[in-house]
Amino acid sequence: MTGLSRRAFTLGLPLGTLAAGTLPLLGRAGSAAAAGPAAVTPQAQIRIGRFTVTALADGYADMPYSYFPGRAAAQVEQAARAQFVAQPGGVRFLFNQYLIEDGERRILIDAGPAGSLGQTGLLPQALAALGLRPEQIDAVIVTHMHQDHIGGLVAGGRNSFPNAELFIDRRDVAHWTDPAKRNGAPDYLQPSFRLSAEVVRLYPRLQATDGERQITRGVSVVDLTGHTPGHVGVRIEDGGNSLTMVSDMVFPVVHPGATDVNFIMEQDHAAAQAMRTRFFPRAAEEGALIAATHMAFPGLGRILPDNGSLRWQPADWAYQS
Repeated sequence: MTGLSRRAFTLGLPLGTLAAGTLPLLGRAGSAAAAGPAAVTPQAQIRIGRFTVTALADGYADMPYSYFPGRAAAQVEQAARAQFVAQPGGVRFLFNQYLIEDGERRILIDAGPAGSLGQTGLLPQALAALGLRPEQIDAVIVTHMHQDHIGGLVAGGRNSFPNAELFIDRRDVAHWTDPAKRNGAPDYLQPSFRLSAEVVRLYPRLQATDGERQITRGVSVVDLTGHTPGHVGVRIEDGGNSLTMVSDMVFPVVHPGATDVNFIMEQDHAAAQAMRTRFFPRAAEEGALIAATHMAFPGLGRILPDNGSLRWQPADWAYQS
């Protein structure tokens, strides 16, 4: 599929039953976030038909204000201050992952940076709090092969989810395992190339997908190429309800108010901008319930029209019926 399919969105209402829980504070000794403030491993759940979708978090990192091509650093900082989210180190990015369960399969969307970036590495504790071991994950869908989405797959140089099928778009596999592209890439992209090679080596059950694909009944890959050559989303749909996990289509502070603001990790700024230009208005038109990796936990929300512009509206995820 080329571009953005209408199938990427439908109304996400009614939301179904939602619940939230916050786990006890982790001690500094032995914590993956030991260098930072005391950490919690939050979780939040939403029902989409027969599916339970649990939002988990691997941690966070603060991205310098200069990391957003299309705006001067001072402009990004000013926007962050206006939204009361300015951090000394820049814009705070969460690393949200999503676990999909239907009583038969457990599917994880992305695996976080696992300590390779920022104050991260909490995903294993988050899964353990659900009573799950990594070997109980049946499949992992990777939205793209940046380090903050695949680090948890190969933490410690091993296959972290030994019984899982792994689904990654073929275009991303080709890009991130190309020696010529790796040799010509800047230093900040080298971890993504290195980790991608490890993923391919350690996951013999990797399935390279082509654009849209149904993973299981009610769970499908949606083509959102632009942020990377094979950037995808994941659509969860059942019983007339839906949620689309859109990964890095939406970044905090700068989106969705502006489509021309990119992120330093995007190699093709024009392609990323073009996809957002199509994506944001359609999401707003359809009132789609979406989840985004880097938005404030649990990353659930909608894009809404706002006096000729667009804004992010966090979903009211507690006590819905």
